[in-house]
Amino acid sequence: MLNPMDLLRSNLSRVRIPEPTNRIYKQECCISFDTPRSEGGLFVDMNTFLAFGKECVGWNYNKTGNPVYLHIKQTKVLVPEDRPLKKPTLMALGVDGGFDNNEPEYEETHSIVLLPDYVTLPFPSVELPEKVRLAVDAILLAEGAERKEQLAAWTAEKKQVSAYAMNLQQIDNGIVVPSSGWKCSKCDKRENLWLNLTDGTILCGRKNWDGTGGNNHAIEHYKETCYPLAVKLGTITADLEGADVFSYPEDDSVLDPLLAQHLAFFGIDFSSLQKTEMTTAERELDQNTNFDWNRIQESGQEVEPIFGPGYTGLVNLGNSCYMAATMQVVFSTHSFYSGYYKNQSLKLAFEKAPADPTVDLNMQLTKLAHGLLSGKYSIPVAEGKDDPNATATTTKSKQEGIPPRMFKAVIAASHPEFSSMRQQDALEFFLHFLDQVERAHAGKPEADPARSFKFGIEDRILCSSGKVAYNRRLDYILSLNIPLHAATNKEELEAFQKLKAEKISEGKEVSSDEIVRPRVPLEACLASFSSPEEIQDFYSTALKAKTTAVKSGGLTSFPDYLVLHMRKFVMEVGWVPKKLDVYVDVPDIIDISHMRSKGLQPGEELLPEGVPGEEEEPNKPVADESIVSQLVSMGFSHLHCQKAAINTSNTGVEEAMNWLLSHMDDPDIDAPISEGGQNVVDQSKVDMLLSFGFQEDVARTALKASGGDIEKATDWIFNNPDASVSTDMDATTSENAPTAADTGLPDGGGKYRLIGIVSHIGTSTQCGHYVAHIFKDGRWVIFNDDKVGASVNTPKDMGYLYFFERLNS
Repeated sequence: MLNPMDLLRSNLSRVRIPEPTNRIYKQECCISFDTPRSEGGLFVDMNTFLAFGKECVGWNYNKTGNPVYLHIKQTKVLVPEDRPLKKPTLMALGVDGGFDNNEPEYEETHSIVLLPDYVTLPFPSVELPEKVRLAVDAILLAEGAERKEQLAAWTAEKKQVSAYAMNLQQIDNGIVVPSSGWKCSKCDKRENLWLNLTDGTILCGRKNWDGTGGNNHAIEHYKETCYPLAVKLGTITADLEGADVFSYPEDDSVLDPLLAQHLAFFGIDFSSLQKTEMTTAERELDQNTNFDWNRIQESGQEVEPIFGPGYTGLVNLGNSCYMAATMQVVFSTHSFYSGYYKNQSLKLAFEKAPADPTVDLNMQLTKLAHGLLSGKYSIPVAEGKDDPNATATTTKSKQEGIPPRMFKAVIAASHPEFSSMRQQDALEFFLHFLDQVERAHAGKPEADPARSFKFGIEDRILCSSGKVAYNRRLDYILSLNIPLHAATNKEELEAFQKLKAEKISEGKEVSSDEIVRPRVPLEACLASFSSPEEIQDFYSTALKAKTTAVKSGGLTSFPDYLVLHMRKFVMEVGWVPKKLDVYVDVPDIIDISHMRSKGLQPGEELLPEGVPGEEEEPNKPVADESIVSQLVSMGFSHLHCQKAAINTSNTGVEEAMNWLLSHMDDPDIDAPISEGGQNVVDQSKVDMLLSFGFQEDVARTALKASGGDIEKATDWIFNNPDASVSTDMDATTSENAPTAADTGLPDGGGKYRLIGIVSHIGTSTQCGHYVAHIFKDGRWVIFNDDKVGASVNTPKDMGYLYFFERLNS
């Protein structure tokens, strides 16, 4: 038997000295949430620089054969209560230079451990081979990969005021920038567009290494003109600080303190918004935010902490509550519980993972599932237990929670917004997450837990000829409008409006406890989805003319888990996002059986297939004259205005104006209006689908099938892989369109029980806070980041996303 030092020397070939570019993990196990503070400490593989807890390090040895590890153990030390607070230099918590949150201090010890027999050698020691000493020093000195990512995300948010902002020269060339429909003035790019704040030119951004992005027109314009600042279109909201301003000479994202003034120069006037009724409503909403905050977080209630399996909190990584609230509800479903916990051990996931398990979605989802559901990390930590004066009555129990850093890094890798430290929309994250899970299960859909949320939607269109068409698509969420006219407390609302008017006339503000909100039953929201709506100017292949049709919606399948999204956020005039101030009364049990679409019925006749031929030309598409006349009064040509109205389906003046401004340079802008009513599709939307790699004929067909909605058109293409230009879903359908059985979707009865709520506090999805409430073990539980407790007054009427589980009949 070799002595420990000889054993180490015989394995020196398996020890590497890390290069500056190597990612070194030393704060958290790659497979579990063990840290150097855990009972067994942390083992850093001295060949791959991946870290493993005591339970997992043997699996790594079996998989890689790497025997040499640096063992790191941290033990808590008592800190004097009167220690001086360090002054923060970084707007962050829990990172060096950030705010001192009075965390206890730890003493760190190191040793070299050789597997498989856990032979231990002390470190530091002059007797160790030089290669080992150099390797350990480099590991200990290096910034850990986990902390590097955290710091990068935080410091990325720290912008400086541009030296060019205060004296920026602006050229008055008559440019007025519309609120949407932008296009690069030098190419056809409609995304990643930048408005130069000197001359108002709209140009595309830089080309990425992989060919995506823009065509470099904005930076080329700077090189030609030296106009220094540009703002990214699409990032401008009422909160101007969130706008993305780039300085070319400083080569960095910057702050422009005069951005409102610079935008107003090109017709984007924010200062005037301060004087509109909208800001009064927003001020009311701000008052309500305090109420929301207390009600949704159950502040002031004695919330009893809960510990154990399924009751583990998630540490907030910096505005990551949207992710925490969503993932808590997701892992309370049987499909995700089974897929990543019950039927998949950490060991199995690690054995299937690539060489670097930190970048593997399956591994990191399994790690998160075991962290949340095993109960291993849901143990009480007494606050004040280090205080010698603490008594049983002053010591409160809480849990530390687990930090989902590695999961966030993997799930955000394909989405730049989610990798930032900014607040995000929980709905967007949920859909992105399910999309990633579905992609990971490509080829084996039966094992995909995301399918438990998926269902079919069918639109039935009844033409005045008596013939019908059916359009189908798949979705993960049912997005519902909130019909305020269906409020059940109209008398109280009228009384409140009178009180409000009196207060305003007296120059007083309405106090938050006087505010009355509309109460709308969930049944009314569901009914608004299904209820028939008229479609004007529908081109009928039966009548070979335009007519009025009636559209109604239903579901072709009922998923295991039904997610209802309440459309609380609407766009007001002037790009101002507004949150509807409303309660939705949601019962514990709902029955949507009546919403099942029945498909083609006996006696119903489908609209004829195909596009009209030249001999049977329909009437010309008709533009709404009121829209045309308003545009003409602004100085545009009559023909251009007609085209704008037709191409935006006569939606409104603003939409037509945006279309016009972005299509002024089209080569066929002066060509006569083509015949073929219903086949007019907005070319900008076709271009966007072409940029995704779809064929033009398929893109046009998909846009017709989905009423011009790009997102629905994309879904339609994926769900109709054999689609060709002859399949005009606006006018007809195939009798063998995909059903739940064909697509392997779950299906069953229409009775559901409410099991989870994700609520949002704040004026927009891009700010504020998200909290989850979940029905577990016969009671409602609040999950507020790392705080988990028994809910006292569950805010069921204030949800943003509602999760329902099907009741098995």
